[in-house]
Amino acid sequence: MWLRLRQIALVANKLEPVLDDLREVLGIEVCFRDPGVGRYGLENALLPIGNTLLEVVAPIEENTAGGRYLERRGGDGGYMVITQCDDNRPRRKRVDDLGVRLVSKFETHEFRNMQLHPKDTGGSFFEIDEQLGPGAHDPDGPWDPAGGAGWKAAQRLDRVTGVAAAEMQCDDPAKTAARWAEIAELPVGRDAAGNAAIKLDNATLRFVPITDGRPEGLGTLDLSVANRSAVIEAAKRRGCYRRDSQVYLCGMRMNLV
Repeated sequence: MWLRLRQIALVANKLEPVLDDLREVLGIEVCFRDPGVGRYGLENALLPIGNTLLEVVAPIEENTAGGRYLERRGGDGGYMVITQCDDNRPRRKRVDDLGVRLVSKFETHEFRNMQLHPKDTGGSFFEIDEQLGPGAHDPDGPWDPAGGAGWKAAQRLDRVTGVAAAEMQCDDPAKTAARWAEIAELPVGRDAAGNAAIKLDNATLRFVPITDGRPEGLGTLDLSVANRSAVIEAAKRRGCYRRDSQVYLCGMRMNLV
């Protein structure tokens, strides 16, 4: 069985200003807007970073789950870590055996979804999905939340080429890493800085202590860069620059690696 990082979801108070920052700084483009999220009182957009999809959601109504998450975390920031697997059914059994509750689940002829309850995982929302149909397991294959196979037309690789790592800040990093590893059926290792880490097929999940005063959640992405200077210059113009190895977008630290 394999498990790869396929999508990262961020949540913002306002969608369009965040999209403007992402376009200008990272040089990425919107590939899809899902009208279906309107039933949750949200609007969204997805932008490819390599073959990982970056989604931004924003509330358009009062009292939405996304709006409550914004309040809990004190503003824009990370929301969900969404993985792709080659077979969802044994992973669903694993989750059931561990007593992990589901926030949502559905199955169509193209897609199987399983979103885990963050109170049973810690760290962040953790989702394990399976794409079905022709080319479903290809790294650049179709992805139903991004509209299917058409997402690649918006792929831009001039500045950033992929998401190398997602970092959760946690009340208890070791405990949270062990829980995610138990669910994913993967070992917990250590990164170069000694942080608990889980290696997926195409990226690393890191678990670190809380350092910014915000509640636990997805706080940092490592982005593989093709043109660091262009990212840095644009970040300075947009007021998103932190240092030559990091920019700050949608409440997220984005390391340039």
